[in-house]
Amino acid sequence: MSVKQVAFNRKALHEYEILEKYEAGMVLMGTEIKSIRKGSVQFKDAYVSFVNHEAWVKEMYIAPYEEGNRFNHEETRERKLLLHDYEISKLEKKVRLKGFTVVPLTLYLKDGRCKLEIALAQGKNIHDKRESDKEKDAQREIAKVMKNKR
Repeated sequence: MSVKQVAFNRKALHEYEILEKYEAGMVLMGTEIKSIRKGSVQFKDAYVSFVNHEAWVKEMYIAPYEEGNRFNHEETRERKLLLHDYEISKLEKKVRLKGFTVVPLTLYLKDGRCKLEIALAQGKNIHDKRESDKEKDAQREIAKVMKNKR
């Protein structure tokens, strides 16, 4: 089983506290998968919404395929996510009732198929963001000291 990571959403880890992760397939056009294989993907403002008991990823940018012709895809179109029915129900219920949000974390190719790792997340306060930044700085300092000792 080969897995190749194509894109990662670093902003989501900074802005949100990740609670649960799910793996979802995506319905893509031919030029989109070719562009994804080249690594031309951005998650800048991407999010997941639910319409008619279906999950859709919105605002995810996939660059147009250079060799594509007039049938090339629209860069930020809505793309349907393939999840189990019970997973959609669970996520939809939590988003509606408790004010959580669902964000894309990682886009990767698994055995030639495009998968999107999505997460149920809760927004961090400014205080929490500062705290996580302090922890990262402390980990960097520890790593520096350990490297210098060797």
